[in-house]
Amino acid sequence: MNRYDTPVLLQRADPYILLAEDGYYYFTATVPAFDRIELRRARSIEGLAAVQPEVIWRRHESGPMSRYIWAPEIHRIGNEWMIYFAAAEAEPDEHGVFDHRIFALSNQSDNPLEGHFEERGQINTGMESFSLDATTFTSGHQRYFVWAQRDYAIAGNSNLYIARMRSATELELPAVMLSKPEYDWECQGFLVNEGPSILRHHGRLYLTYSGSATDERYAMGMLEADENANLLDPTSWKKSPKPVMTTDAARQIYGPGHNSFTRDAEGHDLMVFHARPYPGFHGSPLSDPNRNTYIRPIRYDADDRPVFE
Repeated sequence: MNRYDTPVLLQRADPYILLAEDGYYYFTATVPAFDRIELRRARSIEGLAAVQPEVIWRRHESGPMSRYIWAPEIHRIGNEWMIYFAAAEAEPDEHGVFDHRIFALSNQSDNPLEGHFEERGQINTGMESFSLDATTFTSGHQRYFVWAQRDYAIAGNSNLYIARMRSATELELPAVMLSKPEYDWECQGFLVNEGPSILRHHGRLYLTYSGSATDERYAMGMLEADENANLLDPTSWKKSPKPVMTTDAARQIYGPGHNSFTRDAEGHDLMVFHARPYPGFHGSPLSDPNRNTYIRPIRYDADDRPVFE
């Protein structure tokens, strides 16, 4: 399978693939209707496209989890399957600002497609503002939570934050800001840092994220740190001034971003991301469903750093 030019799944944005300890791949993503969370399970990455998705949760009719269900991720924490996602209560305001917050679901079944996902409420990030795109990872014996959130004292839509986790639903606050939109490539159309994801390789952590408007200007950046460093110290993270992945018109990959990482059956690192097959939008950013899921292998350069190409 050509894991660069051929979409693995059509019309699935913000894709997340987990290779769990049970040997199954689990896939979830934003659906075009923004109204539910789907989950797929297969023995292989290729098999994810062949199985029918199971709807494991639907939006509420009203209230904080009733609009624009975005960017679900599934994680195994202890004996629970956790899904973190963003949801809004209302339409964007007159300035186009959304009111998303981060919420959690949990399921204690061995197979998350069985049993019931329980609503665990909003994750308290220490700020009440637009927040989304939560992910989690461990380093040493500590689990961390990373997400995007707006600080009204800082210009732009969202910055990246990190906090230790006391439990699957409680953070050790205050959070620490790791990155804000500051380079030209992060500020095209909108000032955005969002969609964080962690890649671990030979003792180093690579935190990729996406910036700018979600058309062909959308691109990926990267922070990196020593895994043994104090990850709550922003100076432990080195931020690349240039994007690490951008639009490739020759391959009809426009606006690549909001990625995640997984491994193939042989243990090789893979990057999962979404992109459109054309520049701009068919309609509007919210009405255009054609953000497709792609997978590509990761190459490491002579310095053993990841290269996304």
